[in-house]
Amino acid sequence: MKITEIQRELAALGLDAWLLYDFRGINPIAQNVAGLSGKNITRRWFCLIPAHGEPRWLVHKIETSNFVGVPGRTTLYAGWQELNEAMRALLATPQPPLSGGQGGDPVVKTILSGGQGGDPVVKTVAMEYSPDAAIPYISRVDAGTLEWIRSFGVEVQTSAELAQRVEARLSDVQAAGHQAAAHLVLQAKDYAFTWIGSQLRDGKAITEYNVQQEILGQFDAMDLFTDHPPIVAVNAKSSDPHYAPTATDTQEIKAGDFILIDLWAKQKDPDAVFADTTWVAYAGKSVPTQYVEIFEIVKEARDRAVRFIRERWDIGEPVHGYAVDDCVREYITEKGYGEFFIHRTGHNIGTVIHGNGVNLDNLETRDVRALIPGICFSIEPGIYLSDFGVRTEIDVFLAEPGKDGVIVTTAPVQNRVLPLL
Repeated sequence: MKITEIQRELAALGLDAWLLYDFRGINPIAQNVAGLSGKNITRRWFCLIPAHGEPRWLVHKIETSNFVGVPGRTTLYAGWQELNEAMRALLATPQPPLSGGQGGDPVVKTILSGGQGGDPVVKTVAMEYSPDAAIPYISRVDAGTLEWIRSFGVEVQTSAELAQRVEARLSDVQAAGHQAAAHLVLQAKDYAFTWIGSQLRDGKAITEYNVQQEILGQFDAMDLFTDHPPIVAVNAKSSDPHYAPTATDTQEIKAGDFILIDLWAKQKDPDAVFADTTWVAYAGKSVPTQYVEIFEIVKEARDRAVRFIRERWDIGEPVHGYAVDDCVREYITEKGYGEFFIHRTGHNIGTVIHGNGVNLDNLETRDVRALIPGICFSIEPGIYLSDFGVRTEIDVFLAEPGKDGVIVTTAPVQNRVLPLL
């Protein structure tokens, strides 16, 4: 657990504590921060990380084996009445802890005091909720639990910015791994388009599903992991941003078809970070004007996003997620296709493909968080018409503000529709 880093960010944000809570895996942010991902914990647990001092845990008595060695002090509970009193004590000024716990439990020190005069010392805690559900990725704590915590006189604030600062920033190792994965994902994309062209030139019948399986074979050979098969979409199917073929639901790819491929993968390590890219191609020698015109609009929108971020990043000016989306959406709307751009401009990328950092979004949600050093995200505008859809997607990693701080990791980027024959 990154206690020192968390406490530094708590102080910077003016918060007394971060109250982590999970029940049966509903809060992966809490699991990740607490270092408990992958553990089968069936009862409610809490961890209060104060701005100063050691963490304090509330853990059910049947779950002690899952919490051996956690930093800080632990209080055990069994019944809901015990949990109520333990939470009251957790949010109040603790008296010196008693060693050994209740009933001689050797692994725990318990907080028995209700504080001085019942006044909570913890006035504000961050939890995984988002006011008005503005950022669903952060909305992990149920309304009843929020009501319960507030009943102790504590103000609950969103952990959206705190989670981004603590969980979404990549380490040097993660950043290097993301860059390596990006290089391999681009190679797999190149292989797929080359394979399509060669199969068509040889007169062989192929489907979207065949191409998808070829890409997955490349990922296996490259020792990469993906959480979902890639998108391979032909003609009208490319207008469905989340379409993906299956063995029983797939279309044949023929000469004259428009093809979109969206693929993402990472190194086979739980802490590895995904790379994600989308390219489009035409199964012919000369790309028809209709595809070129729409691609040029989408490409310029993508590049405007990069310029918008870079111009502000270079001088240390804040860049908010919603503002990048506005920049892209205004251009596509100006060109007459605003109604056909039906998703956000980009998403945070982390150890899961859609991470918990800032999204480039003022459509699906309004993400008011600012971009910060150390995060990775996609830029992927699209225009989806009835007979075909165009999306171009790149990944960006942000180093410290200043020249060369905006790094496109999925380079080279696509600058024309690829002719495959």
